Amino acid sequence: MKLHIKAFDVIPARLVVGIMMFFACWVNYMMRVNMSVNIIAMVPDGSNTTSVKSQCAAIATNDSALYNDTAFVVTTRQRPRQPDDVVTFEWTAQQQAYVLSGYFWGYAITCLVGGTAAELWGPRKVVFITMLISAILTILSPQAARLHYLVLVAVRFITGLAAGFLFPALHALVAHWAPPQEKGKFVSALLGGAIGTVVTWSLTGPLIENFGWDYAFYIPGILAAVWCLLWIVLVYDSPLKHPRISESEKKYILEALGDKVYQSANDTKIVPPFKKIFTSLPFLAMVVLHYGSNWGLYFVMTAAPKFVSSALGFNLTSTGTLSSLPYLARMIFSLIFGAIGDRIMKQNVVSTTFMRKFFCLFSHVVPGLLLIALGYTGCAPILSIVLITFSMGSNGAATLTNLVNHQDLAPNFAGTLYGIANGIGNTAGFVTPLVTAHFTKDGNGFAEWRPVFITGASLYIAAAVYFILFGTGETQSWNYVAPAEEERDKRPSANSTDTTVTVTIPVKT
Repeated sequence: MKLHIKAFDVIPARLVVGIMMFFACWVNYMMRVNMSVNIIAMVPDGSNTTSVKSQCAAIATNDSALYNDTAFVVTTRQRPRQPDDVVTFEWTAQQQAYVLSGYFWGYAITCLVGGTAAELWGPRKVVFITMLISAILTILSPQAARLHYLVLVAVRFITGLAAGFLFPALHALVAHWAPPQEKGKFVSALLGGAIGTVVTWSLTGPLIENFGWDYAFYIPGILAAVWCLLWIVLVYDSPLKHPRISESEKKYILEALGDKVYQSANDTKIVPPFKKIFTSLPFLAMVVLHYGSNWGLYFVMTAAPKFVSSALGFNLTSTGTLSSLPYLARMIFSLIFGAIGDRIMKQNVVSTTFMRKFFCLFSHVVPGLLLIALGYTGCAPILSIVLITFSMGSNGAATLTNLVNHQDLAPNFAGTLYGIANGIGNTAGFVTPLVTAHFTKDGNGFAEWRPVFITGASLYIAAAVYFILFGTGETQSWNYVAPAEEERDKRPSANSTDTTVTVTIPVKT
């Protein structure tokens, strides 16, 4: 048994934690985004609508047709190939919007408390419970849809309630495991959802065509249940609690984190200073920046499949693949930007504040400008796909801006800060489908989609400007906490000959 443990320790414990966090996000997004493509098969579109594709066909005979947004109406009957016995539904556009947004109503609520729950109960336990609940409810979703669309909305709402704990808890875990020089890589691991989206949207089409839309719920749910078993075996709340971590790695992590993070081998509870948090201008600036990023993220998640399918006229299999490209680009770009950020931190050539503000140009301003251009691409569907892809890809720089700034401000309460910001930011998850449904209720032409793109672009850019004016990368005074008396008594003295790792507990007066 000892030989087995020593062999296992060849792999750094923090690498295992990072990999498991990556797959946590991967599996979570499989259960989150599958509805965007599944609903196309669940509710075949047989309405008479204007579409970009129909307008472009007319341009061949009349160049002015591009700007005559209401002149061309065609009948679109998009009935994806499925087994003959598959049940489909006749839900209205508004009902479909409720189904798509139901997840995010619940998600936004529990995000607010998810970080605090993880800091009080331990992120390992919180992540396990939330993923297990999400897996079970995803497997039950097909039966819920057959009962009534409102039952499905309720199931998605509860799934969102459970999932809202996930990312704040993972950020709490990052605060205890990621040395400052490796933070970019750890935060990039939290974009594993991008790969989850790529896999889900790429495979959902063929899965639906061969087995029916039910299996597009069953497969992600089963994978999530298997992941839960691995998580509870391999991951622990901190280096001090990990039974298999080497002493050298434990010492490296704890010394790198220094006095900014409170580390304890016991289950000591620290209550966040909520009054100071909510009155902190740098924190509020981070929240605004995160909201702008989330709007663009959820636009692509909830509206892109509809735009690619209904407006550009691609079939279901192509829709899933093309709609997933922006997420693949975001993952690739996030790894690149994360590596750049880690290198800059090691060289210490610029301040953290300057780096956070500078990279807002890539994470927010460039994506906003590309969305504006998207509204004027005309009859160039490939160009439209390229613009969506690079808009989302550039947002991968969020690993150096809104996705990590809370770690700068208060690593002791990183989960709480991210949870609050993500809870507010994820209201975009249910607002975006409603906004899209409002503008596209009468068709899918240029005039209908252009305001959707401009709205997203405006929020992207305005959020960046606000953060550049009021944001910071400096650790705030309210991050530091005094240790409990019993923790102080248990701490080894300076003259102790004990060879175990000594942890300095942060105190700032």
